Amino acid sequence: MAMSNDLLIKRRSVIEFLAAEGCSAANIHARMKTVYGEMCISEYAVRKWVRIFKGEDPRETIPRDRKGSGRLLSASVTAHREKVDCMIRANRRVKQKEIANAVGISKERVHHIVTTVLGYRKVSARWVPRQLTVEMKAQRKDMCTQLLKLSAVFILA
Repeated sequence: MAMSNDLLIKRRSVIEFLAAEGCSAANIHARMKTVYGEMCISEYAVRKWVRIFKGEDPRETIPRDRKGSGRLLSASVTAHREKVDCMIRANRRVKQKEIANAVGISKERVHHIVTTVLGYRKVSARWVPRQLTVEMKAQRKDMCTQLLKLSAVFILA
């Protein structure tokens, strides 16, 4: 059975008043249960509104949202990144499984380092940087200028 908007506002007002007096959420819920009976809102909802009226964000107070003391991502340290990058530069056709075995980290971490951190992508079974390096740009510029000079010679001839 759906409750009217006025009834919800009245219940929130009661929760706000009792929370301002310093009553606990459990006490507020017990008092509301005696008045409203089966139509009383849940204790979880009362706790949520008490936190809101006290100026706390309920999303921040939920334990699952707090930063835990979980395991650090030791597989993404700089030493691993450098090893992975050296292996790819030495052999562009190297497989992620081979890198994982050589470095001693999981395939998932290798994939993360290769694609996200180093910015490589797979093109025709070869790892290719997503952007040109400074050396590649200079090499490309030299090749283009040489080709322009050759084409100018052929046009003039």
